[in-house]
Amino acid sequence: MPKENQNRKQSQLSLNDQMQRRYDERLHLMESGVNPYPCSFDVNACSSDIIESFQDEEQTRVSVAGRIMTIRKMGKASFFHIQDSKGRMQIYLKKDDVGDAAYAIFKLLDIGDIVGVKGYTFRTKTGEVSVHAETFELLSKSLRPIPIAKEKDVDGRKVVYDAFSDKEQRYRQRYVDLIVNPEVRDTFVKRSAIVAFMRQFFTSRGWLEVETPILQPIYGGAAARPFTTHHNALDMQLYLRIANELYLKRLIVGGFDGVFEFAKDFRNEGIDRFHNPEFTQVELYVAYKDYNWMMEQVEELLYRTALAVNGSDVASFLGSDISLRPPFRRITIADSISEYCGVDISGKTEQELRLTAKDLGLELDPKIGAGKIIDEIFGEFVEPRLIQPTFITDYPTEMSPLAKEHRSKPGLVERFELIAGGKELCNSFSELNDPVVQRERLEAQAKLRQRGDDEAMIVDEDFLRALEYGMPPCAGLGIGIDRMVMLLCGQESIRDVIFFPHLKPE
Repeated sequence: MPKENQNRKQSQLSLNDQMQRRYDERLHLMESGVNPYPCSFDVNACSSDIIESFQDEEQTRVSVAGRIMTIRKMGKASFFHIQDSKGRMQIYLKKDDVGDAAYAIFKLLDIGDIVGVKGYTFRTKTGEVSVHAETFELLSKSLRPIPIAKEKDVDGRKVVYDAFSDKEQRYRQRYVDLIVNPEVRDTFVKRSAIVAFMRQFFTSRGWLEVETPILQPIYGGAAARPFTTHHNALDMQLYLRIANELYLKRLIVGGFDGVFEFAKDFRNEGIDRFHNPEFTQVELYVAYKDYNWMMEQVEELLYRTALAVNGSDVASFLGSDISLRPPFRRITIADSISEYCGVDISGKTEQELRLTAKDLGLELDPKIGAGKIIDEIFGEFVEPRLIQPTFITDYPTEMSPLAKEHRSKPGLVERFELIAGGKELCNSFSELNDPVVQRERLEAQAKLRQRGDDEAMIVDEDFLRALEYGMPPCAGLGIGIDRMVMLLCGQESIRDVIFFPHLKPE
């Protein structure tokens, strides 16, 4: 038995009838001298451009390629639709034009196969702009049927069935999702536009885009648990970064006036509608500025990004119309808790805060400190209710060990979070640049770790050494790109704005 046949039979033990037929067609094509997987094909037009520029009095010669999505095989002439990255268009194939051999090959094609077609444009009697094929070529034989939704008339109404609509299956097989639900592409095209506009916004101000380590000997810059790995050659434990803050501040120490990085960060935490363990954020640090200045930058950035990608400063998200036109509301975290919970947390001890949380119905981990308690109260009772963009400002020191002490409010730091659509969108500080105070803050975090808070920060001696050389006043900002895309694209889950989100094993 030929090797090809042996391998094919061994690999098809579990194939269903449709796949078996496709494997047989592939073999028949190869035995007929047809390569089902050629190296290239010259494409000079796409579906949307052909349809939009078509003029009845002209026959334009084109070379197009795409995946067969519908097919009507007839005696000596057939119609099929191909789908490319811009849409769909109809192809008319006539036996007399392409020849008997080529038409016989066409008879072996299926929905899902990728083909290249050369011919000229025309309009059918039904008014559809199409391409009359003069030659065609199989570019990739599809061995697995794609799920195609079907319509059926039931009591005079159209009912769609067999649609590829299961959310989890769509996330697991995003490649199929993109084929059969092409509107999904729009979100990711817009995501790319959002990042491109933000990059231009930063670079036009003279700030430098940089890259910092993903594998770090000490993780820091956020309160989160890391993923760990091992470097064999150095025989040392490394961490996937949870933030890039401390490295970007080192560059400010080194003399750059403004640096930013679009970064993949990794946090070993739960997965839900707003959290994915691998996520994208942009962090920006600008020397000689503070958090008040940064609030104005954030307002302008969100407003201009929304106009650039949506043509509107209003985003529809989770059933609400959210206005991104500045200025945004500003309120301290203490005042927001007072407004929505009716309790005053100002000056309360850890024990008093714990009792307040209990009165509000919160069950808390006994290992967490005062800062985490305030964060739990805010996250449970305030954050979900902040739909319109709101700057929450002036956090207690323990909640923000990397932020500069407030210039007029003892016990607080100069920090804001922007909440929109009921979720944090960005975080910013006037950055702490006193190395003595920074050491005290990190050592206090170390004590929280000893109590069992595994999200507390670690003392980073090299970062402290950098601060000892002197860092100018500085404003820092972190924006969650995934959540920003959710907001501007009206998507309800972070999984809908990440091509390949993390899921439990099948």
